[in-house]
Amino acid sequence: MYNQNTYTGASFSMRNRAARFLWNSVFMIFFRFSPNPLHGWRAFLLKMFGADLGKGVHVYPNVKIWAPWNLKLGDESGIANGAIIYSQGKITIGKRCVISQGAHLVSGTHDYNHPGFPLIVIPIIIGDYVWIAAEAFIHPGITIGSGCVIGARSVVVRDMPEWMVCTGNPCVPIKKRLLKIENI
Repeated sequence: MYNQNTYTGASFSMRNRAARFLWNSVFMIFFRFSPNPLHGWRAFLLKMFGADLGKGVHVYPNVKIWAPWNLKLGDESGIANGAIIYSQGKITIGKRCVISQGAHLVSGTHDYNHPGFPLIVIPIIIGDYVWIAAEAFIHPGITIGSGCVIGARSVVVRDMPEWMVCTGNPCVPIKKRLLKIENI
């Protein structure tokens, strides 16, 4: 945390703000307008800005990533157009995950008990083989267990268990996820 009082100054250092300005410039020119199939190009750009990416990732051009240096994305995972990765703090996504269109992962919030509303960053951890369906919202500090499915438009305010289908506002586990095992 950089500043205790958001009324009197920015929550992040000048260095962080300069890095985000540079990233946003590259995003607007080289990332956002790249054709959908150019996943390797976008992965290269993200890595240039410190993202930790596995092999075969698919990040689409209209994904909004606040700070690539706070993103870790496992092998063969994908993030769809329209997803928002608000990575004020670390966001870790395991292997073979799908983050669907419009999903919103937020790793920062503000301390509403403090008069200056200082920023609080709390990492998000998403296990392997997870699907975050369309327009789901993941709050700061959440851990989603491996194999979990988060239903469309769910609001996740607490940790979700492994290999469960979870949905709702607030999101709750509703049934076990049973896989038709072929080649995972």
